[in-house]
Amino acid sequence: MSYETAIDRMYALGHELAGTPSHKFDLEHMRVLLAALDHPERRFPGILVAGTNGKGSTSATLASILRASGLRTALYTSPHLVSINERIRINGQQITDDDFAALHDVVDRTAERLVGEGDLPWHPSFFEMLTAIAFEYFAKNKVEIAVLEVGMGGRLDATNVIDPLLSVITDISLDHQKFLGNTVAEIAREKAGIIRPKGIVVTLPQQPQANDVIGNAILDCGVRGVSAVPYVPPVSPGSEQYLKTCSTEADLAGGEPALAAVSRYPLQVMGEQILVETPLIGRHQLRNVALAIASAEELGKKGFAITPQSIERGIRETRWPGRFQVVPARDGAPEYALDVAHNPAGAWALRSTLSACYEGRPLTFVFGAMRDKAIGEMAEILFPIADHVIVTHADNPRSATPEEIREASSRISEDIDHAPNVSAALDRARAITPAGGIIVITGSIYIVGEAMRNLRLRI
Repeated sequence: MSYETAIDRMYALGHELAGTPSHKFDLEHMRVLLAALDHPERRFPGILVAGTNGKGSTSATLASILRASGLRTALYTSPHLVSINERIRINGQQITDDDFAALHDVVDRTAERLVGEGDLPWHPSFFEMLTAIAFEYFAKNKVEIAVLEVGMGGRLDATNVIDPLLSVITDISLDHQKFLGNTVAEIAREKAGIIRPKGIVVTLPQQPQANDVIGNAILDCGVRGVSAVPYVPPVSPGSEQYLKTCSTEADLAGGEPALAAVSRYPLQVMGEQILVETPLIGRHQLRNVALAIASAEELGKKGFAITPQSIERGIRETRWPGRFQVVPARDGAPEYALDVAHNPAGAWALRSTLSACYEGRPLTFVFGAMRDKAIGEMAEILFPIADHVIVTHADNPRSATPEEIREASSRISEDIDHAPNVSAALDRARAITPAGGIIVITGSIYIVGEAMRNLRLRI
């Protein structure tokens, strides 16, 4: 089977979060599939990372620390910016097209046999297939540890079949209410489903509703709770521990350095002082880095060769594209800032970071979102700080049309421009952004991914 055929077959399964009344999320189906594959998920130790916002950043930072510690490290994330291969990595390298096609063939044939023999009621979903492919790839390549970002929720997510060394819970807010519940407490209960009896959970204080749920789960399961609070630096306006510099690299396709802000601050870790230099920008990212540090320290207690120096290096070398990624003004083009802010909490984080880094500079927004997102609320948060707003549409059937976005945000302003696609939106933004202005590309990960492709940015 060719790579192109494998990808087509994956997408033919439908959207990875879609469900029907007859196709409920059920971990037992995932366990049947993995048993038929000789349980690849049992052939490597793993960490589960769940949450609404920050779980990808936390996972990427922790994986970078483990890799800097000399461990053969797997990273499984979702969704992707440009290519599905981005989701499955070992030591920072994406799975190749050939490996993906070969493993898809194995998993797909196994699934079809199980359905034919009556062991599965229907073919596994997009995300179940992808997770099984990732587990097979990690097991086949003998990874020493895997960091697994939960796709959605936690309790019934396909990744939750493993027995994790650690469970990590990032910030929880409203998102995916159709699947997870309409309150923070309901959503937190789904996220807390990754906690194991007598296990270890790493987290931070957050909304009271989420705190109550997570705290009760820790008590009920006899879990050792680890707080990452000691690794969150005290931050206040003007603090010397938070530097708005634009000095390091985010790769361009041509190999030229792009600008990226750096958060830089000293921190006591494992009895030594290190200098944290993270390319993940925004005060919200300090919490995600703290979770990664606390998780790494716990793994060190379990015998993994993690040192303060490898933590420092891993944080510095973290790459997580599309999260406040800054591209400098060059060849007459304006400066760009790309950020996946796909829900209200993400929108507030972006607004805070823009205010810190670009106060007083003109902002042109290129914005698009999925139809099932809180578009009106995100618009209320972001659009008032923009000088110009261009709404657009990603090449995805779930993407809201420019007209739908304008209607949802009509209370904010009727003076909203629109473009039929991301390429046209970028052309329009370049034409209207004044000298010294910033083009902010945000909303759905698919909008950011298409913009990165248009700007020829390396993933």
